[in-house]
Amino acid sequence: MANSPGSEKTKSSSLMDNLLGLLRVRIKRGVNLAVRDVRSSDPYVVVKLDKQKLKTRVIKKDVNPEWNEDLTLSITDPSTPIRLTVYDHDTFSKDDKMGNAEVDIRPYIEALKVDVDGIPNGTTIARVQPCRTNCLSEESAITLVDGKVVQDICLRLRNVECGEVEIQLQWIELPGSKGLL
Repeated sequence: MANSPGSEKTKSSSLMDNLLGLLRVRIKRGVNLAVRDVRSSDPYVVVKLDKQKLKTRVIKKDVNPEWNEDLTLSITDPSTPIRLTVYDHDTFSKDDKMGNAEVDIRPYIEALKVDVDGIPNGTTIARVQPCRTNCLSEESAITLVDGKVVQDICLRLRNVECGEVEIQLQWIELPGSKGLL
C-alpha cells in the first residue's frame, strides 16, 4: 500500500510546500584549470545540492573551457551550500578530480528580498567579500540586470594546485511554490 496514488500525491505536494523557487546556476567558464592528462585536461563540472546532481558537458583538451551552460536547482533550504566539483574526463580510467568549491547562496537570497522597483538597471544591490569561509577569489557583486537580480561569482577551486570557475546565479520564480517572503 506504500505505492498507492494518494501517497505519491502527498509527497509531491510536500515538495511544493517546501520549495522556495528555482536557482539557475550558469557555469560560465574555467580559468587556468589543472592539467590532468599529458598536456591538458577534458574538464566538466558537477553541481550538487542535497540529493540533486547536475553536470555540464565535457570540453576536450582545454584548461580554460567555456561552458556557458545553465543548470537549474530546486531550492528548499537556502542555508545549504551548493557544492561544485571539476573533473577531468578519462575514457579508460576513473575521472580525475580537478578541485572543488562551495557557494553560500544566503547573501544572494537576502538580496532577492530587496524591493527593486525604481532601481536603475546595473545597480549593485550587495557585495560579498572573499574570506577564509568562502571560496570567492574576488569580490562578488549582486546586481540588477534587465529587471532580474543576478550574482556573478569567481570561485577559487580547493584541493588542487590551481584553477577558478566563473558562475552566475539567477532566481526563477515558480508559480505554486512557497516563495522567499
